[in-house]
Amino acid sequence: MLVRDIMSSPVITIDPRATVRSAIQKLLDAKLSGLPVSDVNGNLIGLLSEADLLHRSEIGTAKTRPAWLEFILGPGRSARDYTQSHARYVEEIMTTEPITVDADASLDEAVKLMETNRIKRLPVVKNGAMVGILSRSDLLRALLRSGLLPGAETANLSDAEIAQAIRNEIKGQKWSMPDAIKVEVSGGAVTLNGTIFDERERDAIRVCAENAPGVKSVIDNLIWIDPESGAFMGLVAVSCG
Repeated sequence: MLVRDIMSSPVITIDPRATVRSAIQKLLDAKLSGLPVSDVNGNLIGLLSEADLLHRSEIGTAKTRPAWLEFILGPGRSARDYTQSHARYVEEIMTTEPITVDADASLDEAVKLMETNRIKRLPVVKNGAMVGILSRSDLLRALLRSGLLPGAETANLSDAEIAQAIRNEIKGQKWSMPDAIKVEVSGGAVTLNGTIFDERERDAIRVCAENAPGVKSVIDNLIWIDPESGAFMGLVAVSCG
């Protein structure tokens, strides 16, 4: 799936000479966490986010630092902080050179950009022009439309086919030791037996089973053994109906 398939468009933008007050009102009215800033030609020149509005003198949240730290950082940093907390126009506090994503990029690429840069919204560009915005909400809507957690009643598979599908899924994972796991299915009820060497594998294996078409419940009889000491760490049976 590509970014252009799920992005929001048209984009709500704001003028760089708009007042901070009007920008805040626009964010609240549109229930957004950020606004692309565009010039008269529609070119993206910045991004105004909630984070840019956190440290404001009006509410007593302007940044303050000890004198020794101010000396180390130099006057430039303090001057920038003052602008951020007292400016009246969007262009004075917006984030310049915002991170963007191409409309034809994959969702995986977009998510990596969001995670790496710790941002919630990505302006979407095509041939240099802004054509949309990609937010976390857009990703959630795409996830919902993708058929997340399909109903077991839609599948018409035999127990043997269900068991094989689960084995194949487990075998395809880098973290798994498929030869140590035994999968049995009866009437759509899955029983997992075998050995794991990291407790975190338990949830992952159970999820492999739960997501297989036709599964009605999962009973976890996996035994956890510490690979370093060989100590038996316990067994937890879990039934998910």
